[in-house]
Amino acid sequence: MILNIVGYGCPVLKKVAEPIDKDYPKLQELIDDMFETMYHADGVGLAAPQINLSIQLVTIGYRPYDEATDTFGKKVERVFINPQILEEKGEKTYFNEGCLSIPEIHEDVLRPESVVVKYFDRNFEEHTEELTGMLARIAQHEIDHLNGVVFVDHLSPIRKTLLKRKLNDVVGGKVPTRYRMKFAKKK
Repeated sequence: MILNIVGYGCPVLKKVAEPIDKDYPKLQELIDDMFETMYHADGVGLAAPQINLSIQLVTIGYRPYDEATDTFGKKVERVFINPQILEEKGEKTYFNEGCLSIPEIHEDVLRPESVVVKYFDRNFEEHTEELTGMLARIAQHEIDHLNGVVFVDHLSPIRKTLLKRKLNDVVGGKVPTRYRMKFAKKK
């Protein structure tokens, strides 16, 4: 089932999400719905707060476009439950990010090249893994959502000031989307 995505300005996006356990009601169905919602919106990641659930659950899905990778062209799908970034590694680099909760805005964000993450998968098996490349970038963005942080929070004050009008348009629902959204203020 395709779910509504909440827009910038909705309070759930500023809350720290709660951990869940393997008995969370209809967890597998929720994970499937999150993947369906994410793909329908042409996203590569989706955190539960973006569908108005303040729980620590993330879905990631994409096809690597870098021919140098061993996964080039193969779909990468991951579920992170209660993820924790244990360590940041490598140089920090800029990459242009966007967010389904903040349509029409894309900005360069500085993040580490790789991170060590501890998490549970969809079967509630625990993993500690170093993530690199695009997977590391997406995971950091989505884990930020679980901590009440959106990508524009990483921007300089002057850049945020320059984006204020566009951000206010998102809060007011005055942006076009191809997917269903719930805005902080009605159009």
